[in-house]
Amino acid sequence: MSRLLCVAVHDVAPATWADCERVVQAVAEVADVPMSLLAVPRYHGAPHSRDFEHWLRWRASEGDELVLHGYTHLDDGTPRGPVDHWRRHVYTQGEGEFCALDEAEASRRLLAGAQWFRSLGMPLRGFVAPAWLLGRGGWAALRRFGLRYTCTLSHLVLLPERHTLFSQSLVYSARSGWRRAASIEWNRLCATAQARRPLLRLELHPHDVDDARMRTAWQRLLEAALRERTAVTLAEAAERFRLDEAQRALGGEKADRRADHHVARVVQAKHHA
Repeated sequence: MSRLLCVAVHDVAPATWADCERVVQAVAEVADVPMSLLAVPRYHGAPHSRDFEHWLRWRASEGDELVLHGYTHLDDGTPRGPVDHWRRHVYTQGEGEFCALDEAEASRRLLAGAQWFRSLGMPLRGFVAPAWLLGRGGWAALRRFGLRYTCTLSHLVLLPERHTLFSQSLVYSARSGWRRAASIEWNRLCATAQARRPLLRLELHPHDVDDARMRTAWQRLLEAALRERTAVTLAEAAERFRLDEAQRALGGEKADRRADHHVARVVQAKHHA
């Protein structure tokens, strides 16, 4: 694979629409690049919005990809113990919807999300769980839906094969001043560490434009990455990775055939001798 960059905007929903437009505009201030918009059909249980859905169709017509990002974006289950509680209700503020669903419930929500995409007339190629938390039930349910990929915090995952490509997400925390400062430095280091890796993912959230210092930090990171990388959607990155894997497998088969042919010649020569 050539070196790629994916810009993903999370939590795209009617309630966050205005902030998401600000994020999209801040990206456009750096460059006109395709983005993956991680859309939530019923964000926090809110109803659909025709105006918002019209905007999604327009963004898709401009080259952006729509990705299913949970169904409600809310974890409505009961945590099991203090560690589980911290992960699901402190670290993610109760939004890790697919963290602990069983297969049946995960399938029900995926089906509802897929039906929403059909109502939009939009293709559905990928799914990203809210907060990247996907439990066993969610993984099992994904096998049924013919999706092409999913993502975790640190990997792009092809479906259904579950081949993985390492790509640590660059993600910011806007909750407090110290979190913003820490995430700016962390992402700078993380981007440097991944400079030679095939895929870099810049994952933005609706409030990542509120603080001027943080907005400037990720805009500069985006600008620097685009000097050496090609911007694509997550779906395109997944297909390029799939093609790379297929070519690698084909190359291995050719090498095996060459080795078998070489062995046959040696064995034949020894036989005639």
